[in-house]
Amino acid sequence: MTRDRLIEVRDLSLKIGSTGATVVDKVSFDVAPGEIFGIVGESGSGKTLATRAIVSLLPPAISIAGGSVVYKGRDVLTMGNADLRALRGAEIGVVFQEPMTSLNPSMTVGRQLEEGLIVHTRLSAAERKSRILDMLGRVGIRDVENALAAYPHEFSGGMRQRIMLASVMLLKPALLIADEPTTALDAVVQREVMGLMVDLTRAEGTAVLLISHDLPMVARYTNRILVMEKGVAVEAGTTERILEAPRHPYTMKLLSSLPFRRQNRSFGPSAKTIVSVRELSVEYATRRSPFRKTKRKRALNAISIDIREGEVVALVGGSGSGKTTLGRTIAGLVAQREGAILFQGRSRDADWQQYRLNCQMVFQDPYSSLDPRMTTLALVEEALRLEPALDAQAKRARASETLQEVGIEATYVSRYPHELSGGQRQRVAIARAIVRRPKFLIADEPVSALDVTVRAQILDLFSRLQKRYGFSCLFISHDLGVVEQVADRVVVMQDGRVIEEGDRDTIFDSPKEPYTRQLLSAIPVLEQNDKGGVRLKWRLEN
Repeated sequence: MTRDRLIEVRDLSLKIGSTGATVVDKVSFDVAPGEIFGIVGESGSGKTLATRAIVSLLPPAISIAGGSVVYKGRDVLTMGNADLRALRGAEIGVVFQEPMTSLNPSMTVGRQLEEGLIVHTRLSAAERKSRILDMLGRVGIRDVENALAAYPHEFSGGMRQRIMLASVMLLKPALLIADEPTTALDAVVQREVMGLMVDLTRAEGTAVLLISHDLPMVARYTNRILVMEKGVAVEAGTTERILEAPRHPYTMKLLSSLPFRRQNRSFGPSAKTIVSVRELSVEYATRRSPFRKTKRKRALNAISIDIREGEVVALVGGSGSGKTTLGRTIAGLVAQREGAILFQGRSRDADWQQYRLNCQMVFQDPYSSLDPRMTTLALVEEALRLEPALDAQAKRARASETLQEVGIEATYVSRYPHELSGGQRQRVAIARAIVRRPKFLIADEPVSALDVTVRAQILDLFSRLQKRYGFSCLFISHDLGVVEQVADRVVVMQDGRVIEEGDRDTIFDSPKEPYTRQLLSAIPVLEQNDKGGVRLKWRLEN
């Protein structure tokens, strides 16, 4: 092993123990000290399994079929448990995709941060606390003393990811493995967390192995990348070369699936308003402890928006801005404290059943919103229960037709949600929402958790369905690249208020509010070249 390689993976192969199926096939790569190396690919490409093998954290069903993982001259795959415990955390740190599943909900933040220092260092209690407070300040946690006594659920997603990063960097590892560290975060927080990660690792000389399906983010921060497809490494090289001149068809496919130019919508909304929100306010009761009085937090403050027939209104803003609360309140899933919601000029409460039948919702995570005990066909057919004009045979026929329309083949109609891919589950969720032919649809982050190619397919499907049926839509998203493709009008929210709204082109080309400019500056502008590659620029930057 040469001195300029911190870790060297050679011909790594992994298989499923029960079936013998290969899930990672002879993958090789290396990472140099201080380098940021990226591994990209769709779900199921094997990128996470390949990197988990580095610290021997593979699921029980997965076994090593061959190859080596050499870290500082030692093969990790031959290490015993004691050596692995010394390696994990102290030498190689891991930041997982969802910090809520990797942070212990029953332990305070202070105890969790101190745990690694107790195991891997001989620092005194005072020295441990000093280092923890310093690190929390470096990662941008406000009121660090109180943060030590708080629990993970008391922080936002972005703050939890900062805490997770702090816990890893406290031990100053030589290698940081970051597995989809920003997937669930909005653009501004994503950029802040990644910038923080880069700053911390450069200050400590830490190398980073970044796993993601977010190509623009990988392009911005990595030196070299490896592209994986179905367990095989199909292309590797410098980030700049692969983006500008990809050689493998799969890499070209990934890059071509990115949103490039603004779509000119061939059909426009009418002048007639279908949903009106007037001075809407929502409050939540909060209680900090059993001995303190209940307090109320205002999540929405005097919101007023109109949505016209056939119009797609995008609701954007950072995490905690209130956009999901607004969508759920309009859908009737959250009670308002003040204000009114009108449907076709009348209070929605005047005919609540008709409103709910004409107002359908597509949730961010279809796996949690689809009943796991029902088949695909039954899930869609259930939405027609209150359709008196259709008999049982007609309901089944329409459900089958709608599933076919969203791209679910007949062979899948008897499957359960866990037997479908993420993209297929989202198609079923969309089919369930449109099978009644509703007049108004609320789509809450419908593509945020999907791979870039599946995301492009779902957005194309959404546009075709909206064009065919002409439903109005409130499209909630933190991904402004997606919003640019689907929206007629954009409403920007911050801290429970609407701070700016206008047609899509005006908001994207001439934003007035500093916060809107901050949101836009966090996403790239992509330009295709004649080599099948892309060039990345960043909005509002010289």
